[in-house]
Amino acid sequence: MIKRFLHYYTCHKKLFILDMAASMLVSLVGIVYPIVTRTLLNDLFPNRNYRMIAIFGSLLLILYIIKMLLNYFIQYKGHVMGVKMQAQMRSDMFRHLEKLPFSFYDDEETGKIMSRMTNDLMNVTELAHHGPENLIISSITIIVSFIYLSTINIYLTLIIFACVPFLVTTAALLRKRMTNAFLASRKAVAEINASLESSISGIRVTKAFTNAEKEQEKFEQGNEMFVSARSKAYDAMGRFHSATAFINDIFNVIVLVAGGFFLFNGSIDFGDYSAFVVSVTLFTSPVMTLITFTEQFQDGFTGFKRFLEIIDKEPECDHPDAVDFEDVEGHIEFKNVTYGYDESKEVLKNISVDIKKGQTFALVGPSGGGKTTICHLIPRFYQVESGSILIDGMDISMVTAKSLRQNIGIVQQDIYLFNASIRENILYGRLDATDDEVIDAAKRANIHDYIMTLPDGYETQIGERGIKLSGGQKQRLSIARVFLKNPAILILDEATSALDNTTEILIQKALDELCKGRTTIVVAHRLSTIKNADEIAVIEDGIITEKGTHDALMANGKTYATLYSQQFRDE
Repeated sequence: MIKRFLHYYTCHKKLFILDMAASMLVSLVGIVYPIVTRTLLNDLFPNRNYRMIAIFGSLLLILYIIKMLLNYFIQYKGHVMGVKMQAQMRSDMFRHLEKLPFSFYDDEETGKIMSRMTNDLMNVTELAHHGPENLIISSITIIVSFIYLSTINIYLTLIIFACVPFLVTTAALLRKRMTNAFLASRKAVAEINASLESSISGIRVTKAFTNAEKEQEKFEQGNEMFVSARSKAYDAMGRFHSATAFINDIFNVIVLVAGGFFLFNGSIDFGDYSAFVVSVTLFTSPVMTLITFTEQFQDGFTGFKRFLEIIDKEPECDHPDAVDFEDVEGHIEFKNVTYGYDESKEVLKNISVDIKKGQTFALVGPSGGGKTTICHLIPRFYQVESGSILIDGMDISMVTAKSLRQNIGIVQQDIYLFNASIRENILYGRLDATDDEVIDAAKRANIHDYIMTLPDGYETQIGERGIKLSGGQKQRLSIARVFLKNPAILILDEATSALDNTTEILIQKALDELCKGRTTIVVAHRLSTIKNADEIAVIEDGIITEKGTHDALMANGKTYATLYSQQFRDE
């Protein structure tokens, strides 16, 4: 995992080297002060060498000005490097999310995914910046300061050095508990984000059913979980800091008492003793920095670990020998296809159908029978367990997913529109389309006249999920972008079932225009809309039980006839 983390430094080598060099110089400037102090106390002040005192004082002032500028560079450019690394990780994560299969999103909540991309990567910036600095510079400073202190008094230095294992042991004992606590804390934050995303997205439903108290209760449960998890994290952090700070205080006691004995016995003079007291922080400060770095390391690497959990998810992959699908005509064949979303239950069982080029093929039947699953398998949103799906005689597993989906247009009941302009949402069908092509698509979808009544026309912002539009208007926008895409195969998954009769008639005209010259698979709730389909299949419990034209199925007097008669009577 550390190797993968270090990989993100490769794009910022120059900045990283400059940051490390600046940090090294700051450390060296810090070592100069006790050296000057010792010289002043042992030589210059006793001998009243005012000229050298002024020179040494001026030298320290110049060095501290340089140190100030170096610290500015470290704090500014170092953090910029960390932010750029974080942004690169976020880009990698988003790119990978785009490649993950539908099955991943079936199991993951949007809020939790967002939490991994934002909160979990936030502390990576600090780790990326301060991690190498604390690890490398502090280690060098410890070695240099140890050598310098040894020149003052080797025995006193060894006594101080002997206390270091106690610090390391304490940090090691508390490290695991702190790691687990921070991980639990991040999971709690993800739960809150998921709950919040769900509640805000469903705020209109909440208001309609006056269930604000219920949503508040659900949120407070997550909030309490967060407080509990964060409290445990702070408890672990408090134990860590208090224990290490206590041992650091012991350092000062040892220096004071042991140094006093050496001074009393004449093993060290007062100037060296004073210099040692001043200089010992050179040794203890980087040691404490390394110990504190353990907390920063845990916090940052916990976020990086959760980042890798997403990155390591298996993406959608094309077959090594897959080719791009070109000149698609639209002849679709299902050959003994079996599929289940999990191993415990098969949704489709040995399905075989043959849909000729340009035909309209309708799927009807009870909810949960497998109609939508068939629609999802054609663009390869899910992989079939057994059997095969062929388009124009080619197994879709042997073509690239991108080229396959470029030739398939989908209109669903639940329309997703982006929080952007009308023009941008239609352009989603084909990003390189011209304005004239966008307008033509809107006209063919019977939405152009409405758009022209808006003050900003095609530049009108439609809000999140198209909230500023009616259901029929959203549906016609989705039809317009499919017109723009101009696919050979069209899938209509209950595209009009959520609309009123008047709007449905208007939408149906646009759909009829859209279906011309294309192979069309229709999942229909209202059977009156698919009477003219070339072939209708009834699917129940994952099995096709009937297949034929409307007239033939009505003559059979089985499930389809029963469903149609029931709907006709209700209407």
